[in-house]
Amino acid sequence: MKKLVSIFMIFTLLFTFAACSNNGANEESSSPTQQSSNQSSTTDEELNNSNDSSVPSEELSKQEDSSTPTETGTKSLVVYFSWSGNTENVAKVIQSQTDSDIFEIVPATPYSDDYNTVVDFAQEEQRNNARPAISGSIENLADYDVVYVGFPNWWGDMPMILYTFFDTYDLSGKTVALFCTSGGSGLSGTVNEVKSLEPNATVTEGLHIRDNASGSPDSAVSEWLSDIGLDK
Repeated sequence: MKKLVSIFMIFTLLFTFAACSNNGANEESSSPTQQSSNQSSTTDEELNNSNDSSVPSEELSKQEDSSTPTETGTKSLVVYFSWSGNTENVAKVIQSQTDSDIFEIVPATPYSDDYNTVVDFAQEEQRNNARPAISGSIENLADYDVVYVGFPNWWGDMPMILYTFFDTYDLSGKTVALFCTSGGSGLSGTVNEVKSLEPNATVTEGLHIRDNASGSPDSAVSEWLSDIGLDK
């Protein structure tokens, strides 16, 4: 009987020991899984916090704004020489339609008010390849992207004081648009001449206004500006 009791107690102890061992193994195997889950949760939270703190919402807004193109206006200047007032009328219409600044080329030594005298003198200047001095100067030419240049056609060419202007100022990188007035001779070869004088400028198609139409050139100017792509 004692042997049976002893055997029973031995089996009981063995069963208890096996049960404890299994529970310990289960606890050990479950702990890493739980710890891994906690680590994963903490890592995601830290990542989110890191992203939020590294680029504040205000900074993100600034970055988005910086990707938007900034519109810049084209600044233009009308330069003109006028003896009778015809070219001046056209120049002021161009100024009005393009919202340009304006500069009048004024000879340091004024031309005569007499037409015949001026005609003869202009021809003499051409023969001598003269460079009449200009009164005043353009101090901020670098500020302008487009320069409109106007003159009367004298003896099939620009007045020689226009050559003084082109010799004085470098219009490289700018758009140059010529306009002239005359009784009917048009621009003659002045567009190609200015292309040779300012080889690094973009010289557009020119505008010719007849003297008898110079008092109301608004429509012609508007059409010209549209044709050369400089209308506002």
